[in-house]
Amino acid sequence: MAIASVLTDSFKTELMKGGHNFNTAGGTPAGNAFKLALYTSSANLGTTTTVYATTNEITNTAGSAYVAGGKALTNSGVTTSTVTSHTDFADLSVANGTAWTSASFTTRGCLIYNTTAVTGFTTNRAVCSIDFGGDKTVSNGTFSIEFPTNSSSAAIIRLTS
Repeated sequence: MAIASVLTDSFKTELMKGGHNFNTAGGTPAGNAFKLALYTSSANLGTTTTVYATTNEITNTAGSAYVAGGKALTNSGVTTSTVTSHTDFADLSVANGTAWTSASFTTRGCLIYNTTAVTGFTTNRAVCSIDFGGDKTVSNGTFSIEFPTNSSSAAIIRLTS
C-alpha cells in the first residue's frame, strides 16, 4: 500500500465538468465544503482514488480527538497569477481552533475531499491525497497541519498552462 501526493484523476475530470467550486464560503456563488481525513500507512491513496472511504483511516487511541471523516477545511478562494490559478486552505492549527488536541494516533497521509452535494456528482469526491513522507505520531498531544502559502509556486492546488 502507498500514499501518493497527487491530484486525483477523478478530481481533474470533475473539475472540467463543474463538480468542484473553490470559491470562498461567502463568495458568489458560495464555494463547496471540503474536509481532510487522516490515513495510516496501510492506505492506498493516489491518482485512482475517487471518494472518501473509512478503509485504513486512522482511529484515535486515547480520548476523542479524531472523528471519522476528519476536519472541515476553510478554503482561501481562487487566485490567478500570470499563467497559474491556485487555491489553498487555512491551517488546521491551535491558533485557528482546528488542530486535533489531546490526540493519540499515527498517520502517514491524508485525503482532501469535497463534501458538497452537486447534481450529477458523487458526494465525498476525492480532490487530492498527500503523503507526509513518513509516519507522524502524536501521543496525548496536539496534531496540526500547516498548508503552504497560497501562491502560484506553493499552493496545495495549482493549475498552470
